[in-house]
Amino acid sequence: MDGRVLPVLLGPTGHPPKHYRIPVPDADGGPPTVLVYRRVPRGQGKRLGLQQGWKYEYDPEGKPSGIRWPWSKPDSKPDATPGGKPENPDE
Repeated sequence: MDGRVLPVLLGPTGHPPKHYRIPVPDADGGPPTVLVYRRVPRGQGKRLGLQQGWKYEYDPEGKPSGIRWPWSKPDSKPDATPGGKPENPDE
């Protein structure tokens, strides 16, 4: 990052978002690169062992992780055929 301070919006519970995406403009005028940061616990206090807060760590894969709801669509794979059926049913 270049030292700029970006605002982080808090959710209804007062926590920052779990994933934070930062678009970085390309120097050649191409599409921007999106950097993804994941929220992780900062650490635990010495006396009571309570969480001290949050910090963001760079996530090179940029894939969201967390709860997979039953009604959400599964991740599509480019190799998969529709319906998960084999291409050649005779084999």
